[in-house]
Formats: sequence, structure tokens, C-alpha cells
Amino acid sequence: MKQGGDRLTARPLVGSMYMFYYDAKHKATLPYFDRFPLIFPYKKVKGGFMGINMHYLPLQYRAKLMDSLYDVASNTKYDESTRLKINYKILSGASQFRYFKPCVKHYLTSQVRSRFLYVYPSEWDIALFMPLERFEGATKTQVYADSRKIIRG
Repeated sequence: MKQGGDRLTARPLVGSMYMFYYDAKHKATLPYFDRFPLIFPYKKVKGGFMGINMHYLPLQYRAKLMDSLYDVASNTKYDESTRLKINYKILSGASQFRYFKPCVKHYLTSQVRSRFLYVYPSEWDIALFMPLERFEGATKTQVYADSRKIIRG
């Protein structure tokens, strides 16, 4: 993050991938949260944004979800012009995206504790598999077990 240079931004763009430091406002009542989310923002909302935090999925599910998300990329260049064309309706309406459900999170801008580090589309797969999740309140094993339950319904 300290050496992010031109990758650091104050505002994330919908459909791009970012990492940032986060301190949940309601951490006292949440069972757990990720202090270092890896997200695709998909909707701006009052006071923040909605995003898909890939860290909530075990690695094999991350890969499956990402394979499906590549199908809705704006192009196949995988350069700075590439964005995911996603919204909740698209995600919830297609079975190929079923892994997204435990990843949907509401982020408050007031609780973001860093600038957003933009991940180049050519590096999405690398970022997906880096052990960067920082769950507070539960182990990643517990988080993944809960995510599997949500996916199964």
C-alpha cells in the first residue's frame, strides 16, 4: 500500500478491483469482518458503496466466481479499460454467480482507513490467491464454513 503510487485513489470505480484498510462501524455486533477487503465495487450508495469481497470465499470458490465474472468483463484486453459489468440483479439472477452471496458487503466511506489500491485487471487472478484477508472476530476457516452454508442455501 505504501508503494502504490499511481495505483492509489480516493474513490473506487464500479467494476474494478481494489484493496484497502477498513474498520467496520458495527464491529462490536458483527460476528466478523475483513480489515483488508479485496473488492469489486458494484453500486454506489448513500455514505459508501456495495462491493463483492472475494476474501469471504475459500480459494476454489473464488476461482469459480472469478471465472464467471470474466464473462461480464467489458473487454478481453485486461488492461485499465477493463471493468466488470455487474449489478445485484445480474449476480442474483444467474446460477453461475451463486458464489457471490456471502461476499456482498456494504462499505461506509467514513470507515475506510486508507486510500484504495487499484489492482490491474491483468493481476486479478494473482490478487485473488494472495493470503491477504485479515478477518477480525473469526478465523478464515470459520468464515469459509459460514460462506459454504450461505451458498448451499
